[in-house]
Amino acid sequence: MKVIIYTDGGSRGNPGPAGIGAIIEYNGQSKEFCQFIGNGRTNNEAEYEALTFALKNAKKLFGKNKSKKMSVKCYSDSELMVRQLNHQYKLKEERIQKYFIEIWNLTLDFKEIRFFHIPREMNKQADKLANRAMDMGR
Repeated sequence: MKVIIYTDGGSRGNPGPAGIGAIIEYNGQSKEFCQFIGNGRTNNEAEYEALTFALKNAKKLFGKNKSKKMSVKCYSDSELMVRQLNHQYKLKEERIQKYFIEIWNLTLDFKEIRFFHIPREMNKQADKLANRAMDMGR
């Protein structure tokens, strides 16, 4: 089974009130998720939390056995996060290193996961979900 995930995270004020959004597409269907994640998060932290949130929801959605057989493509408009996950950029901040490790551990629950950077225009729905989540925190 092939799954496509789109994620976005944002923070108003950077740091400030933050929200995350994710879309999981599979077999011609899609599920949307969003969540307010609190105050004091940076944009980078929100981007990582969005991806973590999406991978955890994919695992819940499909179950452990199906997840182990899935190829997942993850799309984000965060070039920094994607390049860090693809080992093109170093992880300098301790907070971000913790997110990286959590995502790395989640990748072990799937057959294959690949990370891709896309322009913001191609990630509008995930951005809309992240903004909806930030609005929830008002």
